Amino acid sequence: MAASKDFAAHPRRSAAAAAVLLATLAATTPLEAATANQEILISGGTVVTSEGRFDADVRVRDGTIVEIGTGLAAGAGAREIDATGLLVMPGGVDPHVHLGGRTRDDYRTGSQAALAGGITTISNFAFPAEGRTLAQAIEREAALIREQAIADVILHAGINDPATQEGQMTTLAAETGQTSTKTFMVRTLFDAAVPDYMATMDAAGRASMLSMVHCEDGPILARAVAELTAAGRTSLEYFPDSRPVVGEVVATQRAVAMAEATGAPIYAVHVSSAGALRVLQEARERGLNVFVETRPIYLHFTRERFEGPDRGLYVGQPPLREQGDQDALWAGIANGSVHVLATDHVAYRRDEKLDPSQTISRHRAGLSNLQVVRPMLYSEGVVQGRISEERFVAVTSTNAAKLFGLYPRKGTIAVGSDADIVLWDPEETRTIRDEDMFSGAGFSVYSGWEVTGWPVMTLRRGEVVYENAEILAGPGSGELLRRGRWRAP
Repeated sequence: MAASKDFAAHPRRSAAAAAVLLATLAATTPLEAATANQEILISGGTVVTSEGRFDADVRVRDGTIVEIGTGLAAGAGAREIDATGLLVMPGGVDPHVHLGGRTRDDYRTGSQAALAGGITTISNFAFPAEGRTLAQAIEREAALIREQAIADVILHAGINDPATQEGQMTTLAAETGQTSTKTFMVRTLFDAAVPDYMATMDAAGRASMLSMVHCEDGPILARAVAELTAAGRTSLEYFPDSRPVVGEVVATQRAVAMAEATGAPIYAVHVSSAGALRVLQEARERGLNVFVETRPIYLHFTRERFEGPDRGLYVGQPPLREQGDQDALWAGIANGSVHVLATDHVAYRRDEKLDPSQTISRHRAGLSNLQVVRPMLYSEGVVQGRISEERFVAVTSTNAAKLFGLYPRKGTIAVGSDADIVLWDPEETRTIRDEDMFSGAGFSVYSGWEVTGWPVMTLRRGEVVYENAEILAGPGSGELLRRGRWRAP
């Protein structure tokens, strides 16, 4: 749990943001803010969407944005929030999160980390146990969401038995309201069942569902691991060599070919290399519905991290790449060929990530990233002049909302949209600290980084759920969202 901090007393918090909070706290207590279903008027801020920025007031009523304009007057009993000097942006949408199981975050702690970082919609994967259907797997997770979630949630149906799951595509969306699947090309089963996986992708496409694909080639990776093991190079120092770029590129080529053969849309998760990105860019130039996600670790680190003693902290699949790959991904975000920045959040404690018994074939992959993904991208992207504020909103909110059937309910500031709103201080500079993290991981791999640009208040469906470094809503207040068909960003 993050330590409680006085918002106005924070040594580097901007005067504008401090004034906002002091005025807000004078008008209402945190308990009232969390429980009252009243009108809220956010005035004096700069609204930023994926399409532009403009000065405007935003009126919220019953969890929905009902009016946007200038000089709006607060209604009787309304809560007034002065957003002068702040950006008013849509809540983030992270479509690639891993919660539960052996990890240290469930829907409660994952929600807390997300909301503190300006993300209002998170996700998880529902893989069915043997003999169970995809719909049953989603209902299993839905029960946990009803009990634990604070952020809103979407689920992806995990394809682990394509021979039986193909026939479930036509009814899955109608039964569950979830319209995406996840396939791991890297798993041993994949090559033995390619026709079944293709049939499932085809069926998903015909049902207007989006197929997420982990693009790494199992045989190529297996050969690399065997060669390194024979040479006695099994420590994590050699982890990047155990999952070479060629394995990602070949799998990406195969995924594109499957999409082209079936006509189904695909979403390539955690693209890490310039080579794989190039394959996807060329596919889009041919008119294919191929969409691209990358994850923050590839933007902020390169494989040199595996030369240090704390290399276990940086293990992810695919691994960290070279500087040229990082440059290509930043360029892709700027030019729109990378559509989504998602965390692939996995929470392990520091001691678990640094377990010295780990090897290239037995390790804990994944990083905790929900709380700082947006501040890090704003600081390293917008502040450093790599991307615009509009691109920031697009890749952290709007594009994911469109691709995963949530737009325009989520992902924008517009009349009729859910009031998922983040008040963002573009000038606040803060050093990331382990003790401020809400995730059950208890630390951040970015601890010690000085970051400019932070959320100061988060609203989820019109309720102030994060303010003054505190989570104000309880478990079970989040919703499993029913979704429509995908749409291109």
